[in-house]
Amino acid sequence: MRAMPAWRLRQARERKADMMQALAFFVSTIGWLNTVIGRAFAWLSLGAVLVCFTVVVQRYLFDTTQLWMQDLYVWLNGAMFMAVAGYALLTEGHVRVDIFYRPGSVRRKAVLDLIGVLIFLLPFCAVLALWSHEYVARSWRLFEASANPGGMPGLFILKSFITLFVILVSLQGLAMLGRSVLVLSGRESLLPERFRYGGNAA
Repeated sequence: MRAMPAWRLRQARERKADMMQALAFFVSTIGWLNTVIGRAFAWLSLGAVLVCFTVVVQRYLFDTTQLWMQDLYVWLNGAMFMAVAGYALLTEGHVRVDIFYRPGSVRRKAVLDLIGVLIFLLPFCAVLALWSHEYVARSWRLFEASANPGGMPGLFILKSFITLFVILVSLQGLAMLGRSVLVLSGRESLLPERFRYGGNAA
């Protein structure tokens, strides 16, 4: 069996290096995207608290209420949780049963992330995307509003956050796959420190 010529071996190595660079760029870009969106939409929690406080003051001090405001703080809360889900995944903010994960080495974490994303996360996102598509599309066709008399218009916009959730979490799942590949290939150093295992992505 002939040995591969040196120039072809060099080309293969260069292609692999280029692929690893592109993968690191993808992981970093998705991390940056979810960081920007997560931090921006996290401010909705303050809005929800202020609106809820206003509703309570109106009800118990002035014996009045605005139904649209009752919708608004619930909707703000729902939009926030949908929009920051990818950021929470990036910063490991989701609940995790990590008996084997947290004390594990970086390579073990990479393998567990690889398995978890492929078997659980991406299939879950695919199922949610399929089942929610008609639900969101119908809401847009109807320009659905709140079912409460005098409630908020634009419920179809809130329901669109389900689609945003699927996109952001799926992208972050793919970024986790990319990071795992880089770790298992010994190329984690291509990633900025904040997007590596143990990095301060927050």
